Amino acid sequence: MIDATALRPLRDFVGSARFAQALSMAAIGTAFSTHLIRSLIGWPGLLAMLACLLALCAGSLVARWRAVEWYGILPLTILVFVGWCAASVLWSTTPAASAMRVAYLIGFAFIGVYVALMRDTIQIVRAFGDVTRVLLGVSLALEVLSGILLDLPIAFLGIRGDITTFGPIQGIFGSRNLLGFIAVVALLTFIVEWRTHILPRITAIASIALALACVVLSGSPAAWIALAVALVALAAIYGLRRAEPATRWRWQIALLVASIAVLVTAWLLRIRIIELLDARAEFDVRLDVWREASRYLALNPLQGWGWVGSWPDSSPYSWIEAATGRQQSSALSAYVDVYFQVGVIGVLLFAALIGVALVRAWMLATGRRSVVYLWPALMLVIIAVTSFAESFAITEGGWMLLIVCAVKAARDMSWRDALAANRPPTPAVEPRA
Repeated sequence: MIDATALRPLRDFVGSARFAQALSMAAIGTAFSTHLIRSLIGWPGLLAMLACLLALCAGSLVARWRAVEWYGILPLTILVFVGWCAASVLWSTTPAASAMRVAYLIGFAFIGVYVALMRDTIQIVRAFGDVTRVLLGVSLALEVLSGILLDLPIAFLGIRGDITTFGPIQGIFGSRNLLGFIAVVALLTFIVEWRTHILPRITAIASIALALACVVLSGSPAAWIALAVALVALAAIYGLRRAEPATRWRWQIALLVASIAVLVTAWLLRIRIIELLDARAEFDVRLDVWREASRYLALNPLQGWGWVGSWPDSSPYSWIEAATGRQQSSALSAYVDVYFQVGVIGVLLFAALIGVALVRAWMLATGRRSVVYLWPALMLVIIAVTSFAESFAITEGGWMLLIVCAVKAARDMSWRDALAANRPPTPAVEPRA
């Protein structure tokens, strides 16, 4: 029988803040580099790495059990959405695949919860900043190696060496749109790092330049739209912070009305906007996929076809690929993908997950003076906008980022705690890093 005192050093190590920091960075790096990992060691290697991460996260949580406030850990929106995805296994056309994909979804959600619980917001910003700096740097270095130094494609990563013609490039992420998405996430993270003075000025400027270069070279229209909306949101937050607290709610309502008007106008002028962004070809591809998906949605509109995440090589997904003449891994829209897989109920739950998290994060960003509160709000704005044209928010790194932001926003502004105390929700004070 093992003596408990013999395990104390191991428990102290696993429960230490330094271990949580290293594990959080490893988890974020794994979630954002799944394409690279699969290309190097295949699905078995990635799943083995994920299993190890989950075991380490669970051990760290157990070791720090008393330090974690367990009440109200998860927002109800996360629990209900994941629960509905799990229930879809019962009516899925591919129940075995759906069960495995639900477990995959829960695995990355657990990692996101761990990061949100173990690290303060400023520490999370630093972790995402450090990881994305490395990943973008490696991506750009490999593109330079392929396109300039060797003048040969790196086939197993899908790198074609198009940097000599200024893109589009995809780096280690498998697609230019995912590179663009992560570059926008990195850019805004670097700006928050710069404003919180947690980086030397030279490092901050170099990081911002790196992220901007990746956004430009990715040639992703979705990334440019997400960045533009995020910058507008950033300006709006700073404007609302200057408003008097007594009148701030009026400005919030005015901003909401203006946002709705802009969305309606953008929809009416969508063709012109697409032409200006030179994204007609990408829009046509998406329109073809959505049109074909709508044909099969009519058969299961309420509950969908069952959760699968990234599309498997089975019906009805293979039917859509055959009809469009292109191999797809998603519906090229998180909202359409969720609608197709888990129906009307699922897409409403998913929209509620993003919407409630965004409202909470927005109230924190506009009500608190600390710059660090900008990060969750900006990340959720990027996710909400990008989800119209890509499905990153429901798979791997994008899903983990959504969970991190949703959990942090819920814990800093809990509606359940406010109702229990019979008072309106107020932003919590961010612990010192």
